[in-house]
Amino acid sequence: MFDIIKLLFDICLFKKGPQDLPHSLWLLRLLLVAYVGVRVLMLSMRFDWLNVVAQVFVDVFLVAGFFWMMLYLARKLGRFYQVISAVLGTDALISFFALPGMATMETGQGGLLALFVVLGLIGWHWAVTGHIISNALGKTLSFSLGLAFLYLLASYQVMAFLFPEVAGVK
Repeated sequence: MFDIIKLLFDICLFKKGPQDLPHSLWLLRLLLVAYVGVRVLMLSMRFDWLNVVAQVFVDVFLVAGFFWMMLYLARKLGRFYQVISAVLGTDALISFFALPGMATMETGQGGLLALFVVLGLIGWHWAVTGHIISNALGKTLSFSLGLAFLYLLASYQVMAFLFPEVAGVK
């Protein structure tokens, strides 16, 4: 397990890519559980349990659907387990480090420091997602960062449409 966490850190540091992860359904399931666990912790700070479960379900569907479609269109579906494992694992890792900042901001404390830490982690998440896409498709980093930005923006828009409280609308 330590080797997988180290490998995910290396992907987050742009030293490795999703192709370095094993092609394993077991690993995908394990990282999905980790991803869901961290998302539940993060969302439960603001929302009730029913809302958290619904948001996590939609979120997992969006992640899996986007990356499946991207790889399908690129005719590289054989990489799906590795790519989705990398996306879920790195997101869980980065989100885990964002939890203290999010909790601090949720309590109304921490001020600008917590905000800048969380914004930095969001930027890092975007860059890591672009790195994973670049390795998965064999495209340039600039193209992949653009695709990652569109994915993150579209997924936020879908979540805000389905769950208006995500966008702060009551």
